[in-house]
Amino acid sequence: MYRTHTCGELRITDKNKLITLAGWVQTIRKFGAITFVDLRDRYGITQLLFGESLNNLLDENPLGREFVLQATGTVSERSNKNPNIPTGEIEIIVSSFKVLNKSVVPPFTIQDDTDGGDDLRMKYRYLDLRRNIVKKNIELRYAVSRAARNYLHHQGFMDIETPFLIKSTPEGARDFVVPSRMNPGQFYALPQSPQTFKQLLMISGYDRYYQVVKCFRDEDLRADRQPEFTQIDCEMSFVEQEDILNTFEGMVKFIFKEVKGIEYTEKLERMSWEDAMRYYGNDKPDIRFGMKLTELKSNYSGEDRNIFKKEIEASGFKVFNDAELVGAISVPGCCDYTRKQTDELTEWVKRPQIGMAGLVFAKYHSDGSLKSSVDKFFDESTLKSLAEKCQAKPGDLILILAGKEERTRKALSELRLEMGERLGFRKPDEFKLLWVVDFPLFEFSEEDNRYVARHHPFTSPKPNEIHLLDDASQYGTIKANAYDMVLNGNEIGGGSIRIFQRDVQEKMFAALGMSKEEAQHKFGFLLGAFEYGAPPHGGIAFGFDRLCAILGGSESIRDFIAFPKNNAGRDVMLDAPSTIDDKQLEELQIRFNLK
Repeated sequence: MYRTHTCGELRITDKNKLITLAGWVQTIRKFGAITFVDLRDRYGITQLLFGESLNNLLDENPLGREFVLQATGTVSERSNKNPNIPTGEIEIIVSSFKVLNKSVVPPFTIQDDTDGGDDLRMKYRYLDLRRNIVKKNIELRYAVSRAARNYLHHQGFMDIETPFLIKSTPEGARDFVVPSRMNPGQFYALPQSPQTFKQLLMISGYDRYYQVVKCFRDEDLRADRQPEFTQIDCEMSFVEQEDILNTFEGMVKFIFKEVKGIEYTEKLERMSWEDAMRYYGNDKPDIRFGMKLTELKSNYSGEDRNIFKKEIEASGFKVFNDAELVGAISVPGCCDYTRKQTDELTEWVKRPQIGMAGLVFAKYHSDGSLKSSVDKFFDESTLKSLAEKCQAKPGDLILILAGKEERTRKALSELRLEMGERLGFRKPDEFKLLWVVDFPLFEFSEEDNRYVARHHPFTSPKPNEIHLLDDASQYGTIKANAYDMVLNGNEIGGGSIRIFQRDVQEKMFAALGMSKEEAQHKFGFLLGAFEYGAPPHGGIAFGFDRLCAILGGSESIRDFIAFPKNNAGRDVMLDAPSTIDDKQLEELQIRFNLK
């Protein structure tokens, strides 16, 4: 037996017990004739005390950091207790020990405040995973998975695996493809999601399916993207949108309670996609704080929203007059911003990532007076009207952007989030959930000069709008029977009620510019299945990695994946992707023609 207890298990109630521990040497501290060693495993740290007789052995064969050590001894009360660790009241008086394996000097220190950079730690990820801060992330990931599985099991869901080697049906992100040796010149694709399989399972009668599943997308990476990622993938039969929202609102609340100890009792707010875009500038709003956008001039959704039209037209301020959208946010308590601070904000909105020509501001002083950067264009009464429309209060700073509709809306959204960050409104330990509903079914792609599916081609229109699929002029007005769950400004889950009738699915494919032959080639198996009694069904998929990251207070999902890829999609530990040898290429009948 290598150990009787773990390094995080023993307490003062175990005093005088003879025990054996095994783990890794964290630190070594010599004090004359005695040596203290902190021994670590995944459960915690226990202090070992080597007395004079054993100390001589250590002098002859010194221990090093990350040596694998077995130690037997008696549990004793510490004279200098450490209240920061669970085992801090005890230590082990070692009577015998054995080095099970030595370690070379690690390339970085195995502790929370390590001296290793990202690339070095990813190269030696197996060492990085020993650090307590990373271990906590992996434990949280497991806790989220366990909670989700327990909830879904008790709701009658069945965990069913679906294939990883499937047919390539490029719709959206690029597929990862796998050559078939047994079928020369043909390729499998790795699934971007199990979408069609879970619909087929509904047709098969498995009315409550889930899977914690790997998905694969060949797309450019960033902090919250990986080429392979994990979803909590779910589907239900004989349901409407309300059934889905209630079921999975319950799941997320259960996860909060089990993992974070947070009793999320309030009903989740629901917001239409149109309101999310109008008041927050994006379809995944962070509602932990206010600062809603005010449209002073806009033709958004074809409506006359020029609520500041008279003042703008009378101002002679060219930027406002020429703009498709003039929008503002009122920032609480910031009217005392200095010239240096407003200049810095102006430069911030001019950055290429934001892309605005400049920034207009107005300070609403505590005495009720207003001072703006465009005083020569706007008189006091006009500025008062502006403040009223923005629902500004004395002490606020009003920030205004103007320009092309889409860019300006996005810039206002980013500016709102930036000011929320600067003012401390985006607290990582505060959580706000909501549903965003009533998305457009289509969006127009300028690049392809056609409508594309906003979610995916299996999403059903709202029931009372299905007939609009017959009229191409109405495509831009059709709403999807779709919904997203948003947490702290991040989409953590998205789904829809699916199309389940062949004729409707064929109309959807046609609306997307797909010929009957192409639809049959790509999705004939699904269209055929619809003819055998497909039930009404719908589902949702949660971004598991992202949910874990937010619950762990991190910006990056990489911190919550045991062996992640870097931003170039490489596994620097394995040095993958890599070339394969000529024999494998010959078996696959693949020849490169790299220019």
